Amino acid sequence: MNRTQKMIYIALLVAQGVVIGLVENMIPYPFAFAPGAKLGLANLITIISLFTMPKKDSFTLVWMRLILTTLLGGTLSTFLYSMSGAMLSYFAMAFLRLLGPKRVSIIGISAAGGFMHNVGQLLTASFIAQSWTVMLYLPILSFFGILSGIAIGIAANFLLRRVQTLQKFQIAYENQTKQSWR
Repeated sequence: MNRTQKMIYIALLVAQGVVIGLVENMIPYPFAFAPGAKLGLANLITIISLFTMPKKDSFTLVWMRLILTTLLGGTLSTFLYSMSGAMLSYFAMAFLRLLGPKRVSIIGISAAGGFMHNVGQLLTASFIAQSWTVMLYLPILSFFGILSGIAIGIAANFLLRRVQTLQKFQIAYENQTKQSWR
């Protein structure tokens, strides 16, 4: 794979992540008892990037997606919450990926990412509110974050097995890392 193909691939994933993020922002929050709870559909792109490109590139993709989504339909506040959740989630998923396919699945990695995204957002909310009582939302948000993470992990697993372009990039990345997830 040459540099141009790699840049086009990253740009397409960023664009897909931004569109998914913007569409998700238009969906009314489904859980009235947990303000701010969302499905986290854009995390699908992060999961796919973790399994098809080096960490440096997937990290760049996450930042580009966050910045563009904020510029196109967010505020500084939404950026802070999204960034803290996305970064904590990303690092947790990247770390778990290092354990290998014999110890953790793509679905498990995604579920952990959903949980850690909520932890990151609640830590930011606690800092802004100057109170740890915000963390009382963690059990409720964790339940939905893990469920959402499982669903997104299933979707990522399906796409990585069925979409030829993703398979091509995944095989190239697995050849680099000497670790097969297929």
